[in-house]
Amino acid sequence: MNPTRPPAGRASLSDSHHPSRAPLAVVGLGCLFPGAADVGATWATLRDGIDRITELPATHWRPEDVFDSDGSSPDRTYGQRGGFLDPVDFRPIEFGIAPRDLEATDTAQLLGLYAAREALRDAGILDLDQRAKRKVSVLLGVTGALELVIPLGARLGHPAWWRALAASGVDRETASSVVQKISDSMVRWQENSFPGLLGNVVAGRIANRLDLGGTNCVVDAACASSLGAVHLAAMELESGRADAVVTGGVDTFNDIFMYTCFSKTPALSPSGHARPFDRDGDGTTLGEGIGLVVLKRLADAERDGDTIYAKLLGIGSSSDRKSVV
Repeated sequence: MNPTRPPAGRASLSDSHHPSRAPLAVVGLGCLFPGAADVGATWATLRDGIDRITELPATHWRPEDVFDSDGSSPDRTYGQRGGFLDPVDFRPIEFGIAPRDLEATDTAQLLGLYAAREALRDAGILDLDQRAKRKVSVLLGVTGALELVIPLGARLGHPAWWRALAASGVDRETASSVVQKISDSMVRWQENSFPGLLGNVVAGRIANRLDLGGTNCVVDAACASSLGAVHLAAMELESGRADAVVTGGVDTFNDIFMYTCFSKTPALSPSGHARPFDRDGDGTTLGEGIGLVVLKRLADAERDGDTIYAKLLGIGSSSDRKSVV
């Protein structure tokens, strides 16, 4: 018996046929990046070689509360530089969102919706009728937890606060005041908190608010999440399940939580300057941003007279398996 040949009647996985994929076209762009609130500003940043890594702005967290250059210091970070989004003039009513719901809705969901609208408008899809948008999918790279999880989870620590105050001899009236002040510093639990903290709702909210009828889901492949999403988008178009796909990556989580995660790994650059492939490289630098594209099959884009920014001729994926043999 030939040990390399599978038993009769059983298929060999290595014999699987991989059909060649038809090329795809990028027909729409939408983005928010540090120091660049739109596509034009993003191109200018790249053209002019502007370094958008900056010191921590006041909009995020206070370094005097949690910074320590000693990487072993508990519950502290040794990083305070990164790429940070500027405030965005987000008008919830334009998206059918009540202003009272903003507090319970994660920034990733809101700004993802904002950038997706720009990408779809750029692609000429935004104002099409419901039937035309029936086969428009939303497949996004969204990694890890959303920022809103942290304060909502922290509020649930109130039993430990009460016990610590009581054990320290604090009277109940004073303890009640302290607990209330801590609670008031955090987002409160409310009706919209649960959907507002979910990563999958980043894609779901786009499909819902912009009336897109195709598949909507998110991909978590860590640092490769946006590439994983593009991979799935290519398969969605290849199968014919979608005629256009909004895809890319959404990350607005440059919170102290993420800085602590990377400090304790430790993977964060002490200098605050990531230098890939450089002998002086000392770690990674965290940045937030949203980069979305609208993909169509190239033949369809040419037929429809779309603006074609780029052609995607192929895409692959990798694995965390134990070997490459």
